[in-house]
Amino acid sequence: MATTISATTKHRIESIDILRGLVMLIMAIDHVRDVFHLGQPEPTNLAITTPILFFTRWITHFCAPTFVFLSGMSAYLAGMRRTRNELSVFLIKRGLWLIVVEVVFITFAITLNPLYNVLILQVIWAIGGSMVLLGLLVRLKTPLTVIGIIGAIIFFGHNILDIVNPGPITATIGWKLFLSAAGFNGFVQIGSNHYVLIAYALLPWTGVMLLGYVFGSLYKSSVSAVKRRKTLLYSGLGLLALFLIFRAFNIYGDPSPWSVQKTTALSIISFLNTTKYPCSLLYLSMTIGPSLVLLASIETVKNRFTSIIIVYGNVPFFYYVCHWYLIQTIHVIVFFAKGYSTSQIVNPKIPFLFSPAGFGFNLLGVYLIWLVVIVILYLPCRWFSKYKKTHQQWWLSYI
Repeated sequence: MATTISATTKHRIESIDILRGLVMLIMAIDHVRDVFHLGQPEPTNLAITTPILFFTRWITHFCAPTFVFLSGMSAYLAGMRRTRNELSVFLIKRGLWLIVVEVVFITFAITLNPLYNVLILQVIWAIGGSMVLLGLLVRLKTPLTVIGIIGAIIFFGHNILDIVNPGPITATIGWKLFLSAAGFNGFVQIGSNHYVLIAYALLPWTGVMLLGYVFGSLYKSSVSAVKRRKTLLYSGLGLLALFLIFRAFNIYGDPSPWSVQKTTALSIISFLNTTKYPCSLLYLSMTIGPSLVLLASIETVKNRFTSIIIVYGNVPFFYYVCHWYLIQTIHVIVFFAKGYSTSQIVNPKIPFLFSPAGFGFNLLGVYLIWLVVIVILYLPCRWFSKYKKTHQQWWLSYI
């Protein structure tokens, strides 16, 4: 059986790939910082942060919401060349596969711990779980309008839980898994020496994916480019306006209100320091709003920069897995190059290997390593992008 097809057969929306590539590159900054920043100071702690440290963290806030939203869009686009049942099966199978990847491959890439003392549920888990729920809605023949209503209710309404105190139920595994896992409160013990870290509570992110799925319908051939760009632009501006107004007056949408600080810089940081774990309405509005505006603006943009960025956006899953393993390869090399011994691989205070006290670099070193990572990955991503466009093996839909 032939395994190659014309490169033009598999059509992609370039503006989506450009935006996705951009957030994938920015995302790597945070992961490099997590591994290499000396002392691991908390960027969002107003008592110790600096503007450059906070910005290093804040700019990466745009990545997960945009990536999940675009995953919803891609799910709709995938459905345009499948029957409803085929799309449902694909979303459920791919979602379950992503959860396995998160637990097995990404957890190890983050911890380098072969004993898996901590299983980490982050953005890939959120995307996978949301795909399964979306696949079930598709299987139930849920109208697109109803999917949009469900997504909007979750997206705009889940912070009601900040006002209504559900009581002891918040300590249960189900609550943490689906609604509200944050920081160390997201740890669930599953044995004498094993834990699950639920960093991303599922349902708030499912709301993001469902809305992304609805917005994917803007790319039907029956929708004009002018209407699509206007809808994206006005939706993005609307979310930004919601963020600015609700945040300015601490009305609703985030459990951590901002306040005036001792300096203007810290006041701005307080204003922008919205809650990611679990993702609040204002966090999502602050990040998805500009992303929609950018998506509307780059639809007709083509230049050398976008031609580079799109390479990463064509193969986001491949890039995501590879960038973690490349970061950790550099991590281990630096560990031994700095003179640490094998006896220091295990730090009894944390479940992450090769992270002894005093390991790491300043922020300049972090940014330099980040540049090395994304430059090294360009050629592998370009190769795999071309491979996907010219081959049709079934497993390519899952990578």
